[in-house]
Amino acid sequence: MQTIRLAHLSDIHFGYENEPAVAAARDWLCAEKVDLTIVSGDITRWGEASEFASAAAWLETLPGPKLVTPGNHDAPYLAFAERLFTPFARFEQMIGPARGQTFLSDGLAVRGVNTARGVQPRMNWSKGQISRRQVADTTAWLGGLPEAPLRVIVLHHPLVEMLGGPMTGRVWGGAAAAEAFARAGADLVLSGHIHAPFALPYGYGDGRTYAVGAGTLSVRERGVAAGFNSIEVDESEVRVTALAWTGSHFEASRSWSLDRRRRGSAEAAERARPQTAQA
Repeated sequence: MQTIRLAHLSDIHFGYENEPAVAAARDWLCAEKVDLTIVSGDITRWGEASEFASAAAWLETLPGPKLVTPGNHDAPYLAFAERLFTPFARFEQMIGPARGQTFLSDGLAVRGVNTARGVQPRMNWSKGQISRRQVADTTAWLGGLPEAPLRVIVLHHPLVEMLGGPMTGRVWGGAAAAEAFARAGADLVLSGHIHAPFALPYGYGDGRTYAVGAGTLSVRERGVAAGFNSIEVDESEVRVTALAWTGSHFEASRSWSLDRRRRGSAEAAERARPQTAQA
Protein backbone atom coordinates (compact mmCIF):
# COMPACT_ATOMS: atom_id res chain seq x y z
CA MET A 1 0.00 0.00 0.00
CA GLN A 2 1.00 3.61 -0.45
CA THR A 3 2.27 5.32 2.70
CA ILE A 4 -0.39 7.48 4.38
CA ARG A 5 0.79 10.77 5.89
CA LEU A 6 -1.16 12.68 8.52
CA ALA A 7 -0.42 15.94 10.30
CA HIS A 8 -1.90 15.93 13.81
CA LEU A 9 -2.14 19.31 15.53
CA SER A 10 -4.02 20.31 18.66
CA ASP A 11 -4.59 23.09 21.20
CA ILE A 12 -3.54 26.00 19.01
CA HIS A 13 -5.59 28.36 21.21
CA PHE A 14 -5.88 31.31 18.81
CA GLY A 15 -5.85 34.38 20.98
CA TYR A 16 -3.03 32.81 22.95
CA GLU A 17 -1.16 31.09 20.12
CA ASN A 18 2.61 30.84 19.75
CA GLU A 19 2.69 33.07 16.69
CA PRO A 20 6.13 32.08 15.27
CA ALA A 21 5.39 28.37 15.81
CA VAL A 22 1.94 28.64 14.20
CA ALA A 23 3.41 30.43 11.18
CA ALA A 24 6.16 27.80 10.90
CA ALA A 25 3.59 25.00 11.19
CA ARG A 26 1.72 26.52 8.26
CA ASP A 27 4.96 26.62 6.26
CA TRP A 28 5.65 22.97 7.13
CA LEU A 29 2.15 21.94 6.08
CA CYS A 30 2.48 23.83 2.80
CA ALA A 31 5.86 22.23 2.07
CA GLU A 32 5.05 18.67 3.15
CA LYS A 33 2.45 16.65 1.27
CA VAL A 34 0.05 15.09 3.76
CA ASP A 35 -3.15 13.20 3.05
CA LEU A 36 -5.07 14.95 5.83
CA THR A 37 -4.44 17.70 8.36
CA ILE A 38 -6.16 16.95 11.68
CA VAL A 39 -6.74 19.44 14.52
CA SER A 40 -8.04 17.72 17.66
CA GLY A 41 -9.69 20.63 19.42
CA ASP A 42 -9.07 23.80 21.42
CA ILE A 43 -8.51 25.89 18.35
CA THR A 44 -9.40 29.00 20.38
CA ARG A 45 -8.58 30.39 23.81
CA TRP A 46 -12.03 31.41 25.11
CA GLY A 47 -14.32 30.64 22.15
CA GLU A 48 -14.54 34.31 21.16
CA ALA A 49 -15.73 35.23 17.65
CA SER A 50 -12.45 37.06 16.92
CA GLU A 51 -10.47 33.96 17.89
CA PHE A 52 -12.55 31.77 15.60
CA ALA A 53 -12.03 34.30 12.80
CA SER A 54 -8.26 34.05 13.23
CA ALA A 55 -8.44 30.26 13.33
CA ALA A 56 -10.60 30.09 10.21
CA ALA A 57 -8.27 32.44 8.32
CA TRP A 58 -5.25 30.33 9.26
CA LEU A 59 -6.95 27.07 8.27
CA GLU A 60 -7.86 28.59 4.92
CA THR A 61 -4.15 29.03 4.13
CA LEU A 62 -3.45 25.30 4.53
CA PRO A 63 -3.41 23.04 1.47
CA GLY A 64 -5.42 19.85 1.15
CA PRO A 65 -8.25 18.42 3.22
CA LYS A 66 -8.67 19.19 6.92
CA LEU A 67 -10.68 17.71 9.78
CA VAL A 68 -11.15 19.79 12.95
CA THR A 69 -12.96 18.70 16.11
CA PRO A 70 -13.98 21.01 18.99
CA GLY A 71 -12.34 21.15 22.39
CA ASN A 72 -13.54 22.47 25.72
CA HIS A 73 -12.08 25.93 24.99
CA ASP A 74 -14.17 26.17 21.82
CA ALA A 75 -17.39 26.79 23.78
CA PRO A 76 -17.78 30.50 24.71
CA TYR A 77 -16.31 30.99 28.13
CA LEU A 78 -18.06 34.23 29.07
CA ALA A 79 -21.40 34.00 27.20
CA PHE A 80 -23.17 31.70 29.67
CA ALA A 81 -26.55 31.46 27.89
CA GLU A 82 -24.85 30.56 24.64
CA ARG A 83 -22.58 28.17 26.46
CA LEU A 84 -25.60 26.48 28.02
CA PHE A 85 -27.88 26.20 24.98
CA THR A 86 -25.68 26.43 21.84
CA PRO A 87 -22.09 25.85 23.00
CA PHE A 88 -20.66 25.05 19.58
CA ALA A 89 -22.67 27.40 17.36
CA ARG A 90 -19.66 29.67 16.79
CA PHE A 91 -17.47 26.68 15.96
CA GLU A 92 -20.00 25.42 13.41
CA GLN A 93 -20.49 28.85 11.83
CA MET A 94 -16.78 29.49 11.31
CA ILE A 95 -14.94 26.14 11.37
CA GLY A 96 -17.22 23.20 10.55
CA PRO A 97 -19.50 20.51 12.02
CA ALA A 98 -19.08 20.05 15.76
CA ARG A 99 -21.13 16.92 16.44
CA GLY A 100 -19.10 14.70 14.13
CA GLN A 101 -17.23 14.71 10.86
CA THR A 102 -15.88 12.01 8.59
CA PHE A 103 -13.17 11.87 5.95
CA LEU A 104 -12.90 8.96 3.52
CA SER A 105 -10.32 8.31 0.81
CA ASP A 106 -8.46 5.33 -0.60
CA GLY A 107 -6.78 3.68 2.36
CA LEU A 108 -7.96 6.17 4.99
CA ALA A 109 -11.14 6.54 7.07
CA VAL A 110 -11.33 9.22 9.79
CA ARG A 111 -14.18 10.14 12.15
CA GLY A 112 -14.31 13.08 14.54
CA VAL A 113 -16.15 12.71 17.86
CA ASN A 114 -16.92 15.67 20.17
CA THR A 115 -15.93 14.93 23.78
CA ALA A 116 -16.29 18.56 24.91
CA ARG A 117 -19.40 19.89 26.66
CA GLY A 118 -20.64 23.42 27.31
CA VAL A 119 -21.73 22.57 30.83
CA GLN A 120 -21.49 19.46 32.98
CA PRO A 121 -22.79 18.29 36.36
CA ARG A 122 -19.31 18.74 37.85
CA MET A 123 -17.24 21.77 38.70
CA ASN A 124 -14.49 21.24 36.15
CA TRP A 125 -16.18 21.77 32.78
CA SER A 126 -12.86 21.33 30.96
CA LYS A 127 -12.88 17.56 31.40
CA GLY A 128 -14.37 15.27 28.77
CA GLN A 129 -17.45 13.16 28.22
CA ILE A 130 -18.36 10.56 25.63
CA SER A 131 -21.89 9.21 25.54
CA ARG A 132 -23.06 5.67 24.86
CA ARG A 133 -24.77 6.98 21.74
CA GLN A 134 -21.53 8.47 20.46
CA VAL A 135 -19.75 5.17 21.09
CA ALA A 136 -22.49 3.15 19.41
CA ASP A 137 -22.57 5.42 16.35
CA THR A 138 -18.79 5.31 16.02
CA THR A 139 -18.49 1.54 16.39
CA ALA A 140 -21.29 1.10 13.83
CA TRP A 141 -19.38 3.36 11.46
CA LEU A 142 -16.21 1.34 12.01
CA GLY A 143 -18.12 -1.88 11.37
CA GLY A 144 -19.38 -0.59 8.03
CA LEU A 145 -15.94 0.14 6.60
CA PRO A 146 -14.20 -2.09 4.07
CA GLU A 147 -11.15 -4.09 5.16
CA ALA A 148 -8.37 -1.91 3.80
CA PRO A 149 -8.57 1.62 5.25
CA LEU A 150 -6.55 2.92 8.15
CA ARG A 151 -9.24 3.63 10.76
CA VAL A 152 -8.74 6.81 12.76
CA ILE A 153 -10.91 8.40 15.46
CA VAL A 154 -10.27 12.03 16.45
CA LEU A 155 -11.43 13.59 19.71
CA HIS A 156 -10.13 16.27 22.03
CA HIS A 157 -9.80 14.48 25.36
CA PRO A 158 -7.66 11.34 25.71
CA LEU A 159 -9.88 8.39 26.64
CA VAL A 160 -7.05 6.90 28.72
CA GLU A 161 -4.63 8.94 30.76
CA MET A 162 -1.01 9.51 29.81
CA LEU A 163 1.10 8.26 32.71
CA GLY A 164 3.04 11.15 34.17
CA GLY A 165 1.21 13.66 31.98
CA PRO A 166 0.95 17.34 32.97
CA MET A 167 -2.86 17.13 33.33
CA THR A 168 -5.76 14.71 32.95
CA GLY A 169 -8.77 14.29 30.68
CA ARG A 170 -10.94 12.37 33.18
CA VAL A 171 -13.37 11.47 30.43
CA TRP A 172 -16.70 10.16 31.65
CA GLY A 173 -17.25 6.97 29.68
CA GLY A 174 -13.66 7.03 28.43
CA ALA A 175 -12.55 3.53 29.46
CA ALA A 176 -15.67 1.88 28.02
CA ALA A 177 -15.26 3.87 24.78
CA ALA A 178 -11.60 2.91 24.48
CA GLU A 179 -12.46 -0.77 24.85
CA ALA A 180 -15.34 -0.53 22.37
CA PHE A 181 -13.19 1.23 19.76
CA ALA A 182 -10.42 -1.33 20.18
CA ARG A 183 -12.85 -4.24 19.80
CA ALA A 184 -14.31 -2.57 16.70
CA GLY A 185 -10.89 -2.37 15.04
CA ALA A 186 -9.90 1.30 15.28
CA ASP A 187 -6.21 1.73 14.50
CA LEU A 188 -5.56 5.18 15.98
CA VAL A 189 -7.43 7.38 18.45
CA LEU A 190 -5.97 10.89 18.19
CA SER A 191 -6.41 13.51 20.93
CA GLY A 192 -4.98 16.67 22.46
CA HIS A 193 -5.93 18.53 25.67
CA ILE A 194 -2.91 17.76 27.85
CA HIS A 195 -0.41 19.75 25.72
CA ALA A 196 2.10 16.89 25.57
CA PRO A 197 2.73 14.24 22.91
CA PHE A 198 2.35 10.53 23.65
CA ALA A 199 1.62 7.19 22.00
CA LEU A 200 0.45 4.07 23.81
CA PRO A 201 -1.60 0.93 23.09
CA TYR A 202 -5.01 0.33 24.56
CA GLY A 203 -5.02 -2.80 26.71
CA TYR A 204 -7.96 -4.37 24.88
CA GLY A 205 -8.48 -6.72 21.95
CA ASP A 206 -5.33 -7.44 19.99
CA GLY A 207 -3.39 -4.52 21.49
CA ARG A 208 -3.07 -2.74 18.14
CA THR A 209 -5.38 0.18 18.78
CA TYR A 210 -3.19 3.12 19.78
CA ALA A 211 -3.93 6.34 21.64
CA VAL A 212 -1.84 9.17 20.20
CA GLY A 213 -1.74 12.66 21.70
CA ALA A 214 -0.39 15.85 20.17
CA GLY A 215 1.17 18.80 21.96
CA THR A 216 0.16 22.47 21.74
CA LEU A 217 0.94 25.34 19.40
CA SER A 218 0.00 27.88 22.06
CA VAL A 219 2.12 29.65 24.63
CA ARG A 220 0.40 27.53 27.31
CA GLU A 221 3.23 25.03 27.40
CA ARG A 222 3.19 22.54 30.25
CA GLY A 223 6.83 21.58 30.42
CA VAL A 224 6.92 20.50 26.76
CA ALA A 225 7.94 22.67 23.80
CA ALA A 226 5.21 23.75 21.38
CA GLY A 227 4.76 21.29 18.55
CA PHE A 228 2.64 18.82 16.64
CA ASN A 229 2.80 15.26 15.29
CA SER A 230 3.72 13.87 11.91
CA ILE A 231 2.26 10.39 11.37
CA GLU A 232 3.27 7.99 8.60
CA VAL A 233 1.56 4.64 8.09
CA ASP A 234 2.40 1.77 5.79
CA GLU A 235 0.98 -1.76 5.67
CA SER A 236 2.94 -2.95 8.72
CA GLU A 237 3.86 0.07 10.84
CA VAL A 238 2.62 3.36 12.27
CA ARG A 239 5.40 5.92 12.82
CA VAL A 240 4.58 8.88 15.04
CA THR A 241 7.08 11.75 15.24
CA ALA A 242 6.58 14.58 17.72
CA LEU A 243 7.97 17.76 16.18
CA ALA A 244 9.10 20.39 18.70
CA TRP A 245 9.53 24.12 18.14
CA THR A 246 13.10 25.24 18.83
CA GLY A 247 12.43 28.95 18.45
CA SER A 248 13.46 28.95 14.80
CA HIS A 249 12.26 25.63 13.33
CA PHE A 250 10.65 22.29 14.13
CA GLU A 251 12.76 19.24 14.85
CA ALA A 252 11.96 15.70 15.93
CA SER A 253 11.89 15.41 19.71
CA ARG A 254 10.36 11.93 20.16
CA SER A 255 9.20 9.13 17.92
CA TRP A 256 7.25 5.90 18.25
CA SER A 257 7.15 2.87 15.97
CA LEU A 258 3.88 0.94 16.40
CA ASP A 259 2.89 -2.38 14.84
CA ARG A 260 -0.08 -1.97 12.58
CA ARG A 261 -2.98 -4.42 12.66
CA ARG A 262 -3.07 -6.61 9.56
CA ARG A 263 -6.56 -7.18 8.27
CA GLY A 264 -8.05 -9.92 6.16
CA SER A 265 -5.94 -12.80 7.40
CA ALA A 266 -6.55 -15.72 9.73
CA GLU A 267 -3.86 -14.34 12.01
CA ALA A 268 -5.61 -10.96 12.23
CA ALA A 269 -8.93 -12.62 12.94
CA GLU A 270 -7.38 -14.60 15.75
CA ARG A 271 -5.85 -11.45 17.26
CA ALA A 272 -9.13 -9.59 17.05
CA ARG A 273 -11.07 -12.12 19.13
CA PRO A 274 -12.26 -10.69 22.46
CA GLN A 275 -9.71 -11.08 25.22
CA THR A 276 -9.60 -10.21 28.88
CA ALA A 277 -8.42 -6.62 29.28
CA GLN A 278 -4.92 -6.27 30.63
CA ALA A 279 -4.53 -4.36 33.87
